[in-house]
Amino acid sequence: MPLFTYLLFCSAITHAQGNYEIQVYGADTVAPKNLMVELHSNYTISGQTQTIDGVYPTNHQEHETVELTEGINNWSEVGFYIFTSEQDGHGVQWVGDHIRPRVRAPDSWHLPVGISLSTEVGYQRPVYSPDTWTWEIRPIIDKTIGRWYLAFNPALERTLHGPGANQGWGFSPGAKVGYDFTRVVSAGFEYYADYGWIGSFYSLHNQEQQLFAVTDLNLSPKWEINIGIGIGPTSATDHLIVKGILGRRFDWGRKSAVE
Repeated sequence: MPLFTYLLFCSAITHAQGNYEIQVYGADTVAPKNLMVELHSNYTISGQTQTIDGVYPTNHQEHETVELTEGINNWSEVGFYIFTSEQDGHGVQWVGDHIRPRVRAPDSWHLPVGISLSTEVGYQRPVYSPDTWTWEIRPIIDKTIGRWYLAFNPALERTLHGPGANQGWGFSPGAKVGYDFTRVVSAGFEYYADYGWIGSFYSLHNQEQQLFAVTDLNLSPKWEINIGIGIGPTSATDHLIVKGILGRRFDWGRKSAVE
């Protein structure tokens, strides 16, 4: 096998990018007897152009992900994802499903920051990721300071089935800085990364690094709107992606928790 092909092969195994749900989580959970329905859309303008070890290239892939999140009580929720992909030559494809329970520190604790913890387990087809079953543990910390909003998600990821199953835990942090320019418009930056396995991080050249310029529109507490464009400066990262999130909260209780 030529050296160049071998290096690409190794990169595909260790850097199978998700990019189905590009979001930095806040600490709040969905209110009980409320259902949050979200559509996550993104399109890779410039990405991996070759099929490597049977994994489709990411270049010009469009991802549509449906996320359903149901509030259980005042401090917990459970989410379910349906991932899809559309690309010339492959049509519309089902990619996989994930389930994500989450708990948070109750308001009665009066903590100076918001804190929650989610765990996500799911399957993705091998033509989209060689690691077909994965598990994520995501601590979430956020804080609002005046017009500023800060969030940090130091996620830990582990492969349950696939080439990375024996590699241990990976570290994939995400962070967000936002500023409310008006009561409706907030803008800022979101950062996503995959540093590799704990104790054996990749070199900077081989790490996934993405920086998005984003805008959030706060039209109503019932709606969530987020749009952004992201760049990936390292060789292991898709180089240009646009994304959007459209969400709507539905109350099915007798008294609405969302006005």
